[in-house]
Order: sequence, then structure tokens, then C-alpha cells
Amino acid sequence: MYNDERKESQFNMFLPLLYRHPDAHAMLAGSDEYPMLRGIMNFYQTENGILVGADVTGLPAQPPQKRGVFGLHIHEGTSCTGSDEDPFAGAMLHYNPTQMPHPFHAGDLPPLFSTSRGNAFFIFLTDAFRLNDIIGRTVIIHSAPDDFTSQPSGNSGQKIACGIIKR
Repeated sequence: MYNDERKESQFNMFLPLLYRHPDAHAMLAGSDEYPMLRGIMNFYQTENGILVGADVTGLPAQPPQKRGVFGLHIHEGTSCTGSDEDPFAGAMLHYNPTQMPHPFHAGDLPPLFSTSRGNAFFIFLTDAFRLNDIIGRTVIIHSAPDDFTSQPSGNSGQKIACGIIKR
């Protein structure tokens, strides 16, 4: 690799984690408008931060591209309950314990890219939060990609799926 040193890549270093039981997870379920939307997010504590994996099915198509791009955030709320106007109002706002502007909230996650069949799978590493800080909070999939600019939360559309992070 660099300077002729043979170092194990980060991918190979983290791969064994995916075969162990996660330290926390969130089972995602779609709103009444998206009943086929389902998924799981797994959280693994590492010495370098939290490794987050997502496996989602039933994401809606977003013509004309056919592939979709969706906002993904950890929210400060502890409930996936809702109202007529907001199916997951109990999720509240983005998790932002340090009161940073968007897109620097601790709960701002990378976008979720789906296949043309509405499936998505991805893995990323973050040190924006600690595992104990997010237990009991909600994960939200939004109908549109986060623009990483608009305040306070990136103009990422309606909440279409929700799950509560549990040990």
C-alpha cells in the first residue's frame, strides 16, 4: 500500500464485525403510505467510532431516474408515533446535542441510495456520536435526499420510515 507497507484495509478490518451480533439496531417500518418499506440498521462499536450498516427494501421509485436517493437521519425523539400531517411526529427533530447548524448535526447521516427495485444496503463509519447517546432515539428515512444546506434540517422531504434504536 503506502510506502510499501502492507496494512490491512479498513474494509477488511471492519468486515469481521458484520458477522457478530450488533451492539444496537433499529427495525425500520414504513408509514401507512409506504407499507412495504422495511429495513434494519445495525450499530457496531469500534475503537474508531460506530460502524453503521443499513439494509432496506421497499423504497419508493423516484422517476425519472428510477433509482432513489433518500435522506437518512437519527432524530432526537423516542417514538415512531405520528399524526395526520406527520406520520412520525414522535421522532421530533434531528439529533443535535451540540446545537450545530445543518449538516453538522450528530444525527446527520449519509444519503441512502436505492436500486431500481427499491433496495439499499450500505455501511459507513462515524464518530459523530457514541452508542449510549443514541439508544432509544429514532432513525428516519426521508422521501428526498438531504441537500446538506437548508436550515434547519436539509429539506429532505416527508418522513417515510422510522425505527427505534435498541440494544
